[in-house]
Amino acid sequence: MTVATEDLVDSASIAAASTKRKSLWLVALRNPFVIIGGSILLVMLAIAALAPFLGTIDPTRIDPASRNKKPGTEITMRLDDGKTVKRVAIMGTDSLGRDVYSRVIYGTRVSLAVGVAVAAIAVAIGTVIGLISGYVRWLDGIIMRIMDGLMAIPGILLAIAMVSIWRAGLITVIFAIVVPDVPRVVRLVRSIVLTVREEPYVEGAISVGTPTWVLMFRHILPNTIAPLIVQGTFLAAAAILVEAALSFLGIGIPPEIPSWGNIMAEGRTLFRVFPHNIFYPAIFLAFTVLAINIMGDGLRDTLDPKMSKKV
Repeated sequence: MTVATEDLVDSASIAAASTKRKSLWLVALRNPFVIIGGSILLVMLAIAALAPFLGTIDPTRIDPASRNKKPGTEITMRLDDGKTVKRVAIMGTDSLGRDVYSRVIYGTRVSLAVGVAVAAIAVAIGTVIGLISGYVRWLDGIIMRIMDGLMAIPGILLAIAMVSIWRAGLITVIFAIVVPDVPRVVRLVRSIVLTVREEPYVEGAISVGTPTWVLMFRHILPNTIAPLIVQGTFLAAAAILVEAALSFLGIGIPPEIPSWGNIMAEGRTLFRVFPHNIFYPAIFLAFTVLAINIMGDGLRDTLDPKMSKKV
């Protein structure tokens, strides 16, 4: 009798949650903000994936004879086999003669990789810690005091400190950005867990002897997915901005790796004369972050439980 009751509680809760999530996703896909932001983001993803096929050259190739050319200038390049070829520098060249267009296009890969990696890692770690903190009462105080301590440190300063301690690189930058973002996810998941654990179906599952790990991952975790998706979009946008800021300050991605922050950092000394070195990567950076935030706003309007009455 107990097993049958437990199965009934499980199937009812899973069916209800699945139906609700499906209807919310259908509404989300009809949201204009989700469509606009998602479309721009898909274009950026396509650019990153197809970078070698978009008329680019080696973004690290140095050509002293073509230094600081303005956008639209025709330049002559000497290939490795000694032959020369003429091409138009669509976005000009920098002070080392590198093609800004190729560097901006390839920089899309770095920025999107940082945003996706930071959001995925922070959400994964924060979800586990938040579930434990919200459900295991005696650990809640200890965990949250640690999270409060991390949140008291400015994220950019913590990232600078970590990058300064370890050698600058993509992995180091991702780890440095993840650490300050984890407490935000933990607090979000914890607040949801504290609310959901009082729901009748959770209490019903407890009354029939459902194991703790089943309660946490089958009954409580699904309720955090929608808010976490929204939170993940904002984390990704913030991570792209922080990476650009760190690279601009010279303590992020190594200069030889093309990223939007590095391109702007190298062009700031000659900004008055050759503004294209900063202008084009800044446009790509602004559009990418704007697209992610717009899509996040649209998802929040439809997936956030607090907004469910408006759906």
